[in-house]
Amino acid sequence: MTVTATSVDQPDQLQPQPAPGARGGRLLRLVPAAASALCGVLLYVSFPPRTLWWLALPAFAGFAWVLRGRSWKAALGLGYLFGLGFLLPLLVWTSVEVGPLPWVALVAIEAVFVALVGVGVAAVSKLPAWPVWAAALWTAGEAVRARVPFSGFPWGKIAFGQADGVFLPLAAVGGTPVLGFAVVLCGFGLFEAGRLVAERRRTRTVRRAAATAALLSVAVPVAGAVAARALVSDKAETGTATVALIQGNVPRAGLEFNAQRRAVLDYHARETHKLAADVRAGKAAKPDYVLWPENSSDIDPFAYPDAAAVIEQAAEDIGVPVSVGSVVERDDELFNEQILWDPAKGPTQTYDKRQIQPFGEYLPLRSLVGAINKNWTDMARQDFDRGGKPGVFDIGGAKVGLATCYEAAFDWAVRDTVTHGAQMISVPSNNATFDRSEMTYQQLAMSRIRAVEHSRTVTVPVTSGVSAVIMPDGRITQKTGMFVPAYLVQKVPLRTSETPATELGILPEVALVLVAAGGIGWAIGSGLRARRAGDA
Repeated sequence: MTVTATSVDQPDQLQPQPAPGARGGRLLRLVPAAASALCGVLLYVSFPPRTLWWLALPAFAGFAWVLRGRSWKAALGLGYLFGLGFLLPLLVWTSVEVGPLPWVALVAIEAVFVALVGVGVAAVSKLPAWPVWAAALWTAGEAVRARVPFSGFPWGKIAFGQADGVFLPLAAVGGTPVLGFAVVLCGFGLFEAGRLVAERRRTRTVRRAAATAALLSVAVPVAGAVAARALVSDKAETGTATVALIQGNVPRAGLEFNAQRRAVLDYHARETHKLAADVRAGKAAKPDYVLWPENSSDIDPFAYPDAAAVIEQAAEDIGVPVSVGSVVERDDELFNEQILWDPAKGPTQTYDKRQIQPFGEYLPLRSLVGAINKNWTDMARQDFDRGGKPGVFDIGGAKVGLATCYEAAFDWAVRDTVTHGAQMISVPSNNATFDRSEMTYQQLAMSRIRAVEHSRTVTVPVTSGVSAVIMPDGRITQKTGMFVPAYLVQKVPLRTSETPATELGILPEVALVLVAAGGIGWAIGSGLRARRAGDA
């Protein structure tokens, strides 16, 4: 009874008292978590519209610091925090008009891939030349993320943040996988070099093999980028073409503009008539062809004669073919289609978008999505269908490759226009839904990477901005503002030679995935041998 009374009346005497500094110890344990999230934010800040590309290096150096030697459970959590810190601000534009739930859900799923990469990086962090294995693992994670789920979501590839950086020429060597690998390798190499310097100060010894590997991890990407400049050129190889981009603008930002489809069409026709008047007045050069953006005519001109008449009048006024972005229904199937409209012959060539956007142009899990929010299913009543052929318009002998909006994020969707003969590339887009968010700048940076990757001029006609002309060396030579009507006219080089990235295609990515697999295999084997030795 006495014991019972004591346990009830004086509980403090039976509870262990916290040791001095215990609270400080708990706070110290939170440092890696906070550092991982902050490094993710730092990586985000390196992306457009900012030109702070170099911040990706300390971001990955810090990521390596928090992961080195961690258990798989700790690495999983730290990697997830890094992914959240990076992707939450990067993809906030996905919440425009549809609210925060889809944005948060997308980031929560995409961050899982980053978390798994974190586990891999921690596993290989004690191997010789570990920055190589770790950078290859990041590339492997991007490769998976670009393919699953729902055909993938490559947004946020490290390469897409390097349009203004010194590593950009590496895009011509092996595309986005090689460019991203080089950046991550350099970041991890910087951490390893710093760690070895600190170790030398403590122990007064130098591990030459490790120091050499760290130095090469930094030096080789930089030297490779310098050497790759020889692959970058904006010289015309098969003549030039004078191209015009039309940005008609929309009645107002947001999804509501779809209810005003005729106004959008009229705006683009009006800007084309303005260009034609300026050509006749000698204020603008006459183009060889005119490029309108995606969704510039959401009214099907094959079904509605009044829409066809508006396009035809604009084409006749400017006197050259016009590529029009439209929504077309054939045999109960809906297509996001580019139509080449000749002023004399009418529609002559078409291209149907092949990489359509999940939850934008079609709804996976439609019944589940409808149960969560019926408004989302109402906004996408009918799914778009996929095209089956690469888009290359032959316009008076100039071959123009087409990668419609979302397709610019996918390596294969841009490359196969070039392998099918494209001498320049156009990326017609519609960003009006995303208002004045960073989305349009992120997508513009992708097009700059593609220009260098395939050594082609890239034009980006957009409904509401930013429209731009990009040279094969990645330079933007002309661009518009946002939510203003405008046109751009420029003589651009036409090119036929292929870069190593174009010729190699998916092979560099496959090679880096195999390197990542080899690093994981080595780490697992080393762990098993160490366990057996411990048991012995």
